[in-house]
Amino acid sequence: EKTAPTGTPMRGDERLVRLTESAGAKCSKLMEADSVGKLLRISITGGGCNGLSYRLKFVDTCSSADIEVLSAGVRVVVDTRSALYLRGTVIDYSDNLMAGGFKFTNPNAKASCSCGESFSV
Repeated sequence: EKTAPTGTPMRGDERLVRLTESAGAKCSKLMEADSVGKLLRISITGGGCNGLSYRLKFVDTCSSADIEVLSAGVRVVVDTRSALYLRGTVIDYSDNLMAGGFKFTNPNAKASCSCGESFSV
């Protein structure tokens, strides 16, 4: 049995991060099929070709230091540090065989790599 999220995150809106309908549908499908967490955590980590990388992970809990956004039917949580880099980001999903997967459109990125998984500011 999955536990309810702990902590009460701050409320955010889609000005922080927005999932397209296809990204939301894919996340919902993955959560159901794999019995993974009830929340999608989006974070920024150091590394990747351009210095910063996106990280998506399904989790069961969040903290009062997180920001929660409901987008495309998915509860998305972002830590406050990552929120600085993510503001205005749109996440799309494509199941194309070539160049498919989750795609990030981040207005804060000054440069991105061709794989679309890292960026610099």
